[in-house]
Amino acid sequence: MKKESFQIKETFPVKPSVIYKAWLDSKEHSEMTGGEASCSEKVGDIFTAWDGYIIGKNIRLIKDSEIVQTWRTSEFEDSDEDSELIIKLKEIPDGCELILMHNNITHGHNDYKQGWIDHYFKPMKEYFKSLYN
Repeated sequence: MKKESFQIKETFPVKPSVIYKAWLDSKEHSEMTGGEASCSEKVGDIFTAWDGYIIGKNIRLIKDSEIVQTWRTSEFEDSDEDSELIIKLKEIPDGCELILMHNNITHGHNDYKQGWIDHYFKPMKEYFKSLYN
């Protein structure tokens, strides 16, 4: 079956270390997205996000610069392979450039790109703006 991929680039007015920590911290991840999350800063640990809608495992963590996770939603069929999520964080003069690469998505699940924008990036911008401005 055909697999799909996409990439999104966004900037945030905080240092990469702030986003890295928030992404892997249960309380902060929940606060920055508005959905309950259970996260970990350990490779091999399982995480959940958006009230259990998303589940995955930490595959590679490079402090303050890269997060690689398996990723699937409750919409995936049991037979669907996990997709791969790669988050790259880079310091820029105005804060952080975040590049999200979502790979190995089963054909037909192509609405996730807009989901990242609506349910992650928009609330994250508001969250970090309210904390640091």
